[in-house]
Amino acid sequence: MSDLLKQLGEAGTAVWLDFVDRKYLKEGGLKKLVAEDGLTGVTSNPSIFEKAMGAGDTYDAGFSEFLGKADASVQDTYEAQAILDIQSAADDLRPVYDRLGGKDGYVSLEVSPYLADGTEETIEEARRLWKAVDRPNLMVKVPGTKAGGPAIRQLIEDGININVTLLFSQEAYQAVALAFVEGLEARVKKGEAVDGIASVASFFVSRIDAQIDKKIDTRVADGDPEADALKALRGKVAIANAKAAYAWYEELVASDRWQKLKAAGAMPQRLLWASTGVKDKAYPDTLYVDTLIGPDTVNTMPPATMDAFRERGTVKQTLTENVDEARHVLAEADRLGLDLPGITDKLVLDGVKSFADAADALLGGVAGKRVKLLGDRLNAAEEVLPEALAEAVKARLETARSEAWSRRLWKADASLWTGKDEGKWLGWIAAARGDQVAGQGLEAFAGEARRFKHAVLLGMGGSSLGPEVLSLILGSGEGSPRLHVLDTTDPDQIAKVAGPIDPKETLFIVSSKSGSTMEPELLRAYFWDASGGQGANFVAVTDPGSKLEATARKDGYAHLFHGDPQIGGRYSVLSVFGMVPAAAIGIDTHAFFEATAPMVFSCGGDVPPAENPGFRLGAILGEAALAGRNKLTILTSPQLAPLGSWLEQLIAESTGKQGRGIVPVDLEPLGAPEDYGTDRVFAWFGLASEEEPDGLEALAEAGHPIVRITLARPELIGQEFFRWEIATAVAGAVIGIDPFDQPDVEDAKVATRKLVDAYEQAGSLEDETPIAHNADFALFAPGNAEFASADPVELLRLHFASLSPGDYAGFLAYLERNEAHSGDMTDMRLAVREAYQVATVAGFGPRFLHSTGQAYKGGPAVGDFLVVTRDPDPDLSVPGHRASFGTVQIAQARGDTDVLAARGQRVMRVHLKKGGRGLPALVEAVAAAVQG
Repeated sequence: MSDLLKQLGEAGTAVWLDFVDRKYLKEGGLKKLVAEDGLTGVTSNPSIFEKAMGAGDTYDAGFSEFLGKADASVQDTYEAQAILDIQSAADDLRPVYDRLGGKDGYVSLEVSPYLADGTEETIEEARRLWKAVDRPNLMVKVPGTKAGGPAIRQLIEDGININVTLLFSQEAYQAVALAFVEGLEARVKKGEAVDGIASVASFFVSRIDAQIDKKIDTRVADGDPEADALKALRGKVAIANAKAAYAWYEELVASDRWQKLKAAGAMPQRLLWASTGVKDKAYPDTLYVDTLIGPDTVNTMPPATMDAFRERGTVKQTLTENVDEARHVLAEADRLGLDLPGITDKLVLDGVKSFADAADALLGGVAGKRVKLLGDRLNAAEEVLPEALAEAVKARLETARSEAWSRRLWKADASLWTGKDEGKWLGWIAAARGDQVAGQGLEAFAGEARRFKHAVLLGMGGSSLGPEVLSLILGSGEGSPRLHVLDTTDPDQIAKVAGPIDPKETLFIVSSKSGSTMEPELLRAYFWDASGGQGANFVAVTDPGSKLEATARKDGYAHLFHGDPQIGGRYSVLSVFGMVPAAAIGIDTHAFFEATAPMVFSCGGDVPPAENPGFRLGAILGEAALAGRNKLTILTSPQLAPLGSWLEQLIAESTGKQGRGIVPVDLEPLGAPEDYGTDRVFAWFGLASEEEPDGLEALAEAGHPIVRITLARPELIGQEFFRWEIATAVAGAVIGIDPFDQPDVEDAKVATRKLVDAYEQAGSLEDETPIAHNADFALFAPGNAEFASADPVELLRLHFASLSPGDYAGFLAYLERNEAHSGDMTDMRLAVREAYQVATVAGFGPRFLHSTGQAYKGGPAVGDFLVVTRDPDPDLSVPGHRASFGTVQIAQARGDTDVLAARGQRVMRVHLKKGGRGLPALVEAVAAAVQG
């Protein structure tokens, strides 16, 4: 029976196998087909590899060996195994290739289906695959799309064998056939050989009949008056289409144009019949083999079709028979309005989508296997979501997959968000690979920093929060200085850092992207004066061309590190803004990026959203926010507690705008389920060696959404930086905002600058009138509004009484950030949460202005804020300025209070009096107010 396949080959139609599988190759299945059936080629596509790799454990050993050498992307992990299979198949077919002088014996490997609309990208990938496989009997598969035509021409000119796939129409086939000819002619013109270049044009068959027959059956069922004529075309259009294509091929190879190439040794581009398995069981299972037999053709068959033809095929020269009848069938299809051109156009799009879907499934399966093989080298995450949210997330992830969100993000496609300038703000992706710090000399700088006892970072927002997290979680290396982060204008806090250090033995890192942020500039002036102007003790981290760069050059700073203008501050921790301070305190930045890499690969553009940890988290955050769960509550084990301050800025500044967004809730102690409303998502961060709090499971059982993230060791904290950067960008896309701008941060800066400038001129701030006061504090309202009561506790009661489900209470203290003050803030938060079951946030000013302040002003207008100020004693002067640090701080508080009120938030300011009991007195008053 096997002689039928051999006879088919002898009749001119080469037999190729449309299947690749490692187990099949290792067991000698391909060699057996070559020997027994005269098989001369193999084709593959994403669907074939998805079935081979996505199920079972055949490839697990290969994945393990590949990833055991070094971590790699999902695409590279898949491709390494696919190339091994293709090489193995090529080697099995090499005797055929040699025996036939290169006329056959080929195996095909397809370029990524994601590149179907990109000419240059297709050329680049085809060249890369050709080089990687390194077998003369490889054919690179390129889709016959409009973008594929020019690519095919160039690749043929390059001397690369090409299998053109996804051809359905006469026009598309003729275009790629001419592209093949033009590529050969270009080689001849350059004096290059053409005798070893092979190509096939894969013309798809059964899919056409499936669509045509569906139309016919619908119209017949509807009583179409042409029912008989329609039924006569059933199962014939695809074959007629193929015969017409072959007739055109015969004309081409008979032309003078081709004969010149033939004389130069060129081989014709054979028509390959693809999609030859029948879709309609009413047809013979060998239909698309029996009817398409002729010279210089190929039929690629799945194993089932090959088995069927081996048993009951018919070998006869059918391709050139009844060509006039075939043309009549096509004419009838046109007359009856079956719209073959429309169907073939749609089939190309469907084919590209089908292969892309298969590639997604393939890469998703490989991603899952990679995660298991990485083990604790990759931070783990799991979520427990209520049913409605789980369904919304599932739907969003599928939408993101079908719309290629992961690839679009990595390609900086602004249409993923609002279509404005978002594409210019994605430099943080390259930074996560260490690209932005490459060549910055961090290793040498780390050695120089060891001569200092202390390092003081002067910065705000993204310039300070990331380095602070790294220093507090990872600590300083042996022999390296301790890092002190100053992101404040509070005199007590500045003095607390300045007091114990000797400025002449201290490294000062002045960090500001714009170089014009007020707080770092004031701090720089203060410590420059304190150090006696020792430029060798200062380094600057700033974007090129900034005011700080000019200062650093003028004052002879020891180093100037340039940032990337395409990285916003809150996304900058993996750039020089995070890594320069890290290197200064002895953190091995090279090892840090190596430890971070598994998450970078896992969140890559080649990983489908459902298997992509950053996209999955982003979908949860975004869909939860759309459903009203817009308070992200951050819970951590003690060692990871510093992470929350960085997350606050990233999430609040990125998503809180246009009245929408996510409000991060950090350092609020874990409560019982009844302490919370229905507006929360909980994120838990813990080390694998630590126990999670008992109350977390109770929250999950009560229906609250929980995301658990586990780190095997603290050094993997960089993975969370990147996971959450990706997640925040994705959440922005879900919510429908630009996650890279911060339109409301500037307003507070403007208001502060106006007050400070007025002070510089007049020597005082504008007087205010309290709405109430007692021995310990005075209350102020924006615009000196009048209230019915003068009792401070009653006014506080009225202030908090406006809280409703879904609102949140904020406590913003312009005081020294220390343990005692943090504890008092926590007490007030818990009192309000217990009374109203609302989320509570807290921040120290001006630190929060460059962080959560964006969400407080631009996000949902459901905040109820208590701003706390005091007159510092003693104060600190700023060299070259009339306004002191304390004056600037109170100006910042007053300016921000006014802006909060202008944005529709409820806000009241409490000013602690000198000689009073301070913050504890306010704690008592708040407790009394909410209990009353």
